[in-house]
Amino acid sequence: MAEAGPGPGPGPGWLEQLKSCFAWSGTSPWTLWLFALLCLAGVLRLPLRISDNLSTVSMFLNTLTPKFYVALTGTSSLISGLILIFEWWYFRKYGTSFIEQVSVSHLRPLLGGVDNNSPNNSNTSNGDSDSNRQSVSECKVWRNPLNLFRGAEYNRYTWVTGREPLTYYDMNLSAQDHQTFFTCDTDHLRPADASKQMNSCQEVMQKAWRERNPQARISAAHEALELNECATAYILLAEEEATTIVEAEKLFKQALKAGEGCYRRSQQLQHHGAQYEAQHRRDTNVLVYIKRRLAMCARKLGRTREAVKMMRDLMKEFPLLSMFNIHENLLEALLELQAYADVQAVLAKYDDISLPKSATICYTAALLKARAVSDKFSPEAASRRGLSTAEMNAVEAIHRAVEFNPHVPKYLLEMKSLILPPEHILKRGDSEAIAYAFFHLQHWKRVEGALNLLHCTWEGTFRMIPYPLEKGHLFYPYPICTETADRELLPSFHEVSVYPKKELPFFILFTAGLCSFTAMLALLTHQFPELMGVFAKAFLSTLFAPLNFVMEKVESILPSSLWHQLTRI
Repeated sequence: MAEAGPGPGPGPGWLEQLKSCFAWSGTSPWTLWLFALLCLAGVLRLPLRISDNLSTVSMFLNTLTPKFYVALTGTSSLISGLILIFEWWYFRKYGTSFIEQVSVSHLRPLLGGVDNNSPNNSNTSNGDSDSNRQSVSECKVWRNPLNLFRGAEYNRYTWVTGREPLTYYDMNLSAQDHQTFFTCDTDHLRPADASKQMNSCQEVMQKAWRERNPQARISAAHEALELNECATAYILLAEEEATTIVEAEKLFKQALKAGEGCYRRSQQLQHHGAQYEAQHRRDTNVLVYIKRRLAMCARKLGRTREAVKMMRDLMKEFPLLSMFNIHENLLEALLELQAYADVQAVLAKYDDISLPKSATICYTAALLKARAVSDKFSPEAASRRGLSTAEMNAVEAIHRAVEFNPHVPKYLLEMKSLILPPEHILKRGDSEAIAYAFFHLQHWKRVEGALNLLHCTWEGTFRMIPYPLEKGHLFYPYPICTETADRELLPSFHEVSVYPKKELPFFILFTAGLCSFTAMLALLTHQFPELMGVFAKAFLSTLFAPLNFVMEKVESILPSSLWHQLTRI
């Protein structure tokens, strides 16, 4: 039996047109509403007495005194000024416009905005997944390898200035690091031959690392030492109670003695089970931390060669523990000794494409290349004869470093004031720039002409990356999350460096113009009331002229009895 053919009716083309019409009406509802409103006003012009009401409004406006206009413009100026102040404060604190954020978040969906969860947008987001993952990884907060001592350095700053150099967020991250490095889940399940004093000591220190009050942490460390020689208790006292580097070094030496004993015992038992392996990993972290801090103490006390030897030995003994970034401590100490060949050897090992970059790596490489040409570099001579090969290499290295972290040059060139570096940094952010410049500014000053070369060339980087948030030159696009994270890491009295520089939002400019305009109108109306009254009446009559013209045309087109005919129906 043959299949029946399609009957008469609308074809698929007509259906597609109908669907597109409904889709257009869904995306442009306000156009339909406006058209319907105009038609309704034309039909109901007689029952609503629109013409009479307009005449009444015109008569009311003509009877207003200049004092009313002064009060109106003055109030408008005050309100717009308050909005301007709030918008400016919100922009300085959060980096965005409050009105713009509210309109995008709440009003845009009501006005028929595009849904971010639509399939079309999901395809685009999937295409950019690699860049997004890279941006998230670059926004990871890292432990500052050159962080200062709380008791001997940060607290002294607080005693002198009355300011807190560390934020709560930064100190909370440090507390989490200490719990990760210095404790393990099996501390209460230590080997049978371990004494009860050792068990109690570890339990007390577990509580100490969780304490928020510094005095409570210090008291807990002393309590742990009364039970047994505990390496982590000495670490806490060296970090937070010692008021000088000499005192901190003595406590770290005592911690080293206790830590080495725990490390040897756990090393013998590490293959006996998971709990022993976890304890050995914890004891390894404790030992590496103590030796690194002892090397930093030697560096701060002027024994730089001893510090370099300790760092080299530590890197040879524990080559897989790269999370402490000991090579950055080594680079800074070698630069202090002006051992540039050794610095180059360290860079050759760690400035690799497979390893994560840092400002220390990039800017130290730029410093070494700038050192070869900076003493004879002259911008006037370079503009006449062009750049030599060595100068071109130095400029390219500077551009590479600036692209990685564009905040550093302002601190090296002393265009922006330095503060104490935080305990954690965000790579490519302002916090990393502060940490680098705080320790390496002296090394740039020591190389003759290096800062002059940096001053002449660093801004040229931005011509190669006109849209840094979308596409980079040598690195991935600059992450957009650095400003938010840096505001959490850096103290409130520091003005966070923002890149790329944000332009003022439209609504701040608009409210500023509105405030100025209404204030000027209030002043003119107060000084020249009669003249401004005539001007206001002329302006209002001109403003309502198009509406009166449209109403006259509607009256001429539609019959006056249309409403009565509709009521009869």
